[in-house]
Amino acid sequence: MPECELCQREVEKISRHHLTPKQKGGKHGATANLCQPCHKTIHHIYSNAELAKSYNTVEKLQEAARLKKYLNWIKDRDIQRLSF
Repeated sequence: MPECELCQREVEKISRHHLTPKQKGGKHGATANLCQPCHKTIHHIYSNAELAKSYNTVEKLQEAARLKKYLNWIKDRDIQRLSF
């Protein structure tokens, strides 16, 4: 089963997250395999400009103050989808 690179949970499906958003020049750049809840949460919390400038690696995302509470919460959950 694939693993989310952000929350490190084993999940059924992953999506490809462009670490520098495509709209900010990251179309052919580095990507990370994320579960759908993590992917949606990142884009819900941060703008593309913030992601491109300050959160363009998995490590930076894992250390981001605004994501820490979420990551602590989701790590023990069996959640495959989130809707906002």
